[in-house]
Amino acid sequence: YNVIEAIKKVSPCIERLIIDVIDSFNDNGRLFYIGSGTSGRLGVLDASECPPTFGVDSSMVQGLIAGGNKAVFKSIEGAEDSDESGAEDILNKSVTSKDCVIGISASGTTPYVHGALRKAYEMGAKTALIQNNSNKHKKYIHHYIDVIVGPEIISGSTRMKAGTATKIILNMIST
Repeated sequence: YNVIEAIKKVSPCIERLIIDVIDSFNDNGRLFYIGSGTSGRLGVLDASECPPTFGVDSSMVQGLIAGGNKAVFKSIEGAEDSDESGAEDILNKSVTSKDCVIGISASGTTPYVHGALRKAYEMGAKTALIQNNSNKHKKYIHHYIDVIVGPEIISGSTRMKAGTATKIILNMIST
């Protein structure tokens, strides 16, 4: 499996998501990335690079990670298992119909991410999920980016090919 080829296959889906992000920004909306573990760290990283790279306010693109800011530096086991905390994070950020919320989950099944996406959908936000599986699509997710990169060299790890594909896609979105 080739990461770049996997991304090329989903590029039309990425393009449709980018159009919604642009529409959101044009309406003074914000972009939120939400994930846990490596996926959450990649969202926080991409969001934190936007102000110095593009000269935008830090509120325009924000990264949320299960377990809070301390989870960026240290693994918080079990934080990803609470869909309620994902929903709480969305409420705490006062997400509205002007915003876009992109969940990042290598497995595509992380409860924290799905709780956040369900709540964001209820608030009227555009929602998306970047995943490395092709799980059954849910009605509360507007855009699916099912980037299938194949098995990792270290079984069970998702910070290699899946992480590389995710970072490239996040760069495409924020750029």
